[in-house]
Amino acid sequence: MTDDDDLLRAYDEQMRGIAHSERPGVIIERDGPLLRVAGQYRGFVTGPRDLGVAGPDLDALIGRQRDHFRDRGEAVEWKTRGHDLPADLPDRLRAAGFEPEERETILVGLAARLATSPVLPAGVILDRVTSEADFHAIGVMESQVWDQDWSFLVNDLIQRTAAAPDDIAVFAAREEASGQVVSAAWIVFYPGTEFAGLWGGSTLSQWRSRGIYRALIAARAQVAVARGTRYLQVDASDDSAPILSRLGLRAITTTTPYVWAPPA
Repeated sequence: MTDDDDLLRAYDEQMRGIAHSERPGVIIERDGPLLRVAGQYRGFVTGPRDLGVAGPDLDALIGRQRDHFRDRGEAVEWKTRGHDLPADLPDRLRAAGFEPEERETILVGLAARLATSPVLPAGVILDRVTSEADFHAIGVMESQVWDQDWSFLVNDLIQRTAAAPDDIAVFAAREEASGQVVSAAWIVFYPGTEFAGLWGGSTLSQWRSRGIYRALIAARAQVAVARGTRYLQVDASDDSAPILSRLGLRAITTTTPYVWAPPA
């Protein structure tokens, strides 16, 4: 049995600062200890557990990221984890104008233990999808769930699938009678690591608590096992974390995105 320290060590060694799949318009570069991604819905910054800088040097590093995205006219997310060093990183991000979003729990599990046969409620079918029409249907569903415009997700899925089709698998659960997408989720593979990330899992309110979320976990785990992936990782909300824990994933730390946006 892999213990939590082993899982956290594997996560820190393999999932901190990995390069994202290249795709048109996306710029991936490094600034000191940080990996910086620009040219998407919003920028993204991440780094190793210990940034190796502190005090005024850390303030300068933070300010440089903010100013980089200010000059591009883009918002940016700095992804922090609960065990990051230096410990005052969140305070310094706030001082530089970054605002925290909702904290999530990072869970990791063994793909082989999660790769069961998906069990769906009556009247629901589950498919792996690749067409732009399917991605647009997923965007409509996500916009309904979150009561926001999620068209950015449609573009992201289209670009990811076109640029690196082997590194992402998207699943949609549909009401069989109408064909409406009622839930969707995807798995992202990170070449050169033992990990894949589970993303999505939003479900229309009238279809929740019927096992669709669990079925999407199982279907993606099957894909991961077929590919030889060892670990599955999820950044989970407070609603999803208990379900994932019951399925056997282990909570190893937390993550909080700190977001800066240019003035309107």
